[in-house]
Amino acid sequence: MLTRRHIRVKVMQSLYSMGQTQSDNLDKEEKFLLFSIDQMYDLFLINLQLLVEIRKHAEDFLAKSQKKYLATSEEKNPNTKFVNNEVLLALEKNLQLKEEIDRKKMNCWELDSEYVAILWKSIKESDLYLDYMSTKMSSFKEDKDFLLDIFKEVIAPNDKLYEYIEDKKLTWIDDLPIVNTAIIKMLRKVKASHDQDKSLPKLYKDQDDRVFAVEIFRKTVLNGVEFAKEIDGKTPNWDQDRIAELDKAIIKMAICEFVKFPSIPVKVTINEYLEIAKEYSTPKSSIFINGILDKISKEYQESGKLNKVGRGLM
Repeated sequence: MLTRRHIRVKVMQSLYSMGQTQSDNLDKEEKFLLFSIDQMYDLFLINLQLLVEIRKHAEDFLAKSQKKYLATSEEKNPNTKFVNNEVLLALEKNLQLKEEIDRKKMNCWELDSEYVAILWKSIKESDLYLDYMSTKMSSFKEDKDFLLDIFKEVIAPNDKLYEYIEDKKLTWIDDLPIVNTAIIKMLRKVKASHDQDKSLPKLYKDQDDRVFAVEIFRKTVLNGVEFAKEIDGKTPNWDQDRIAELDKAIIKMAICEFVKFPSIPVKVTINEYLEIAKEYSTPKSSIFINGILDKISKEYQESGKLNKVGRGLM
């Protein structure tokens, strides 16, 4: 689920935070970094659970409508296509999702059920829902396609949900795009077998990614003074004090990858950090950072300091 770019972003944010607070407790900051990454998985779980709760809310809505004293014929015999959506039912029956939600005591949708109601209302009023409910029967493929479209076009962009997530944990806003992408990928892979033991995606693709997070963080911090010296002289029109702190963190991380991570190609490193700069720093930062990294990488290559192994890594 977690990409290397998002790991880099998390490390960059931690380095920036350390600079702002002048913290030098490496062990404490490393624990906070890993905790912050783990919190992203909690966001993934509650957003999956949100889909389950919306289905339950819709089912409860239909049950209450049927009990009305002056219920209409439509209310007495409602279209249950949405509440019987096979993909939603598969999510509700998923044992790992249940266990994780219970283990972590993640009952936010019970405490803040009004957001479930808001999203159900938005779904019910959408053209996607009206088209879907125009018939009473559906195939598994139609159920899945509908849920994917509803998630992408109604749930994920919902302003109220966005505000709620931002209020719960500020760092979750940066995590939301990758979490939403992970949910879409997972939904696309759901099959009609309704396997309740189906495993959820893991936070880290493998143990190497977790090791990478720790190593890029530690090695950048421990070699920070040396890397700062490398920046000197590459910015003739800029003093160190005038370089944005976020840009410094990005450049130091890139230098760290140049010399401390032999298996990562130089082009990959530069491209990744330029994309991060475009998203998180000032409008001109990517051009500025590209110039510095290009000079440093060429200088390292000429001096033999560029520590890369394997073909195509230079």
